[in-house]
Amino acid sequence: MSRYIRRAAALCAVLLIGLLANATRVQILQSARYEDNPANRRQMITRYEVPRGDILVDGRPVTGSRDTGGMFRHTRTYTDGPLYAPVTGFASQLYGTTLLEHTEDALLSGTDPLLDPFPLWNGVLRKRIPGGHVVTTLNGAAQRAAYQGLAGRAGAVAAVEPTTGRILALVSTPSYDPGELSGTSPSAARAWKRLNGDAARPMLDRAIRQTYPPGSTFKVVTAAAALEAGVVTDLDAPTDSPDPYRLPGTTTELTNETDDCTDASLRYAFTWSCNTVFAKLGVEVGLKDMTGTAANFGFDGRKLRVPFAVAPSTFDAKLDASQLALSSIGQFETRATPLQMAMVAAAVAGGGDVRAPYLVERTTTKGGETVSTATPRTLHRAMSATTAEQLREMMTDVVQEGTGRNAAIPGARVGGKTGTAQHGVDNSARPYAWFISWAQADDALEPAVAVAVVVEDASGRQGEVSGGGDAAPVAKAVMEAVLNSRPYGRG
Repeated sequence: MSRYIRRAAALCAVLLIGLLANATRVQILQSARYEDNPANRRQMITRYEVPRGDILVDGRPVTGSRDTGGMFRHTRTYTDGPLYAPVTGFASQLYGTTLLEHTEDALLSGTDPLLDPFPLWNGVLRKRIPGGHVVTTLNGAAQRAAYQGLAGRAGAVAAVEPTTGRILALVSTPSYDPGELSGTSPSAARAWKRLNGDAARPMLDRAIRQTYPPGSTFKVVTAAAALEAGVVTDLDAPTDSPDPYRLPGTTTELTNETDDCTDASLRYAFTWSCNTVFAKLGVEVGLKDMTGTAANFGFDGRKLRVPFAVAPSTFDAKLDASQLALSSIGQFETRATPLQMAMVAAAVAGGGDVRAPYLVERTTTKGGETVSTATPRTLHRAMSATTAEQLREMMTDVVQEGTGRNAAIPGARVGGKTGTAQHGVDNSARPYAWFISWAQADDALEPAVAVAVVVEDASGRQGEVSGGGDAAPVAKAVMEAVLNSRPYGRG
């Protein structure tokens, strides 16, 4: 009898070991597989059982959480959703997260290890940590001024603080309300289908994810290259520039929209935007120095994050002479995001340094204790301080007496550059209107803001579209909003 008992005991021991081994395999070795299985709703239920942390502008939340009492208990809400959508993105139970809601998801949802000082103890108690808060660098008044200035037209605005890289405004229109995608109701699914099917692409973040031909605003980069390379040594000396200018190796003649561009000085050509002068200058500088200067301003950088990814702006490194001429006036294959062109203006205003743009000032716990803080850093040295000062002079001339007079602000020094970018088959489409600028209050030691504005569907007939008429007033409104905010010298 004892022999049968021993056999039964041995069999039970084998079964127990097998059960333990299988439990170990399922709960440890294959835990990730089951946790990530789409059929497992426990993570989603747990994720939304507590309110999500908030995204703050000027110290006030522009997001919130609403208790539905359902399975996915808390849904995301947005204050002024269309205004801040290019920054917040959306957090949806059905469609995931984007932009800040995505890059800061761990902190906002309370799963970031930095939020939990006692992870083992709270793990035993299965205690959920409240989501933290994301404090942005945005200036609410500037954001609203940009949004209202575009007035529903397709376009974008980016504004940065030249000395730090802090992003003060990031606007894209037409926009959308991310709150429409919250929850699991059929209305969220209908909103998703409608927004994705909209030809105006309201969910496209034009400020950071769309590139445009920058047109004459790129002449800032070409002027910097010419000055740095020694091709131009005197801003007021005549240049050997014909009007019209025949593109090298072709029979195509490049013309101007303004008069007196023949042999014009760099200062005059910059103030009145002479295409012929800058196309010829780009060829004289040469492809190597032009691509090098563009790279120093941030073009062709592939890893820029603010913290979400920014589409790379490009200046082609393989060009013949005629293509280089066109690229040097912001046409051909030259492409830039509005944020990149704001960085160009900021480099001029900031003495030649290109600061890394950033959108998150700091993150905190729900109780307000700091979790992390941003540290300003320099990405590149775009040009010497002397060249930057010369460009500031010329950009100031543009606003005081040239094509950018609509951006002038009493009590402040303002520099700018207009641009009208051709596009479409044979340049048949209505041009994009550009304006990049910076502003410094008369009683301030440093510039307060650098701005880039692009308007896709500018008003007027094709030949009447201009950066000075369509984009400069928007930039002026944004700059005034910043200057009137403390501590920029006018508040």
